[in-house]
Amino acid sequence: MSIGLIALLDDIAALAKVAAASLDDIAGQAAKAGAKAAGVVIDDAAVTPRYVTGFSAARELPIIGKITLGSLKNKLLILLPAALILSLVAPQSITPLLMIGGLYLCYEGVEKVYELVMPHAAHAHESALETTSLDAKSLEDEKVAGAIKTDFILSAEIMAITLAAVPSDSMFTQALILAVVGLGITIMVYGGVALIVKADDLGLMLARVRTASPMGAFLRSIGKGLVTGMPYFLKVLGIVGTAAMIWVGGGIIVHGLEAYGISGLAHLIHDAGEATAHAVPVLASVLRWIVEAAGAGIVGIVVGLIAIPVTGYAVSPIWRYLKSLLPRRRKEALADGKK
Repeated sequence: MSIGLIALLDDIAALAKVAAASLDDIAGQAAKAGAKAAGVVIDDAAVTPRYVTGFSAARELPIIGKITLGSLKNKLLILLPAALILSLVAPQSITPLLMIGGLYLCYEGVEKVYELVMPHAAHAHESALETTSLDAKSLEDEKVAGAIKTDFILSAEIMAITLAAVPSDSMFTQALILAVVGLGITIMVYGGVALIVKADDLGLMLARVRTASPMGAFLRSIGKGLVTGMPYFLKVLGIVGTAAMIWVGGGIIVHGLEAYGISGLAHLIHDAGEATAHAVPVLASVLRWIVEAAGAGIVGIVVGLIAIPVTGYAVSPIWRYLKSLLPRRRKEALADGKK
């Protein structure tokens, strides 16, 4: 009996070691996959703060909370199962779907630039797409919805990069790694965004420290610096976020075209980056990244400029027409039911 118990304990210990090794392997693969998606994560963190600008300080954290919840739903409830199903039954559909997402990012980013350069024309374009909201509650809802839509595209790219970096031996392992990466990245991004948007409030609190000690003076100087500098930092971050949407969207489209054998743009951008890196070897990696990001950004701008009139004159009218058919169908269904 004791020998059987010892054997059972040995088996349990062996299973525990296997489970621990599996968890270590999953953690390692999740870390590697998350590192590969780091570029998109940075873009996500840069894009989000602009969705909470213009609201009172009391609404900033609740808005970020809503966006965080929407991001988790995007990643864990929609994109994770969709990525696994598509990779299993229709892997060829992932690239075109990502390219559609890239097109949306280009459109959104270039529309922001369009609004800055030609505000009246941009306002007319937006009015043609949807009714402008004047109610604070609905404006907040629109901002949150816009942030969650943008997050959906960036999250799709993150999940696609993660899936490509994960071995396809076990669907359970893939799902677990996708969940770990999605949860970790969401907490990191929106935790960082919360710290950024509340930094000025922290600065105000530090600036009011009354202690006469050198430490008190130091804290007050930090607080004044935060209060003075954060508005400028948020403006710069907004510019970076808009640029990020354009270059990430352009990059998705360039890589998508390359996957379909149209590799001229990808090679041109890569060669330009390599030539710059060879010309200035001291800053090779940084300059290569800047040139390649700029190349993707140029593609994103061109695509966005094409997408704006196409959306205004073709997509939006078709969408309004399709929406107008829904009430008719409901009325017809109700009429048929009464008969």
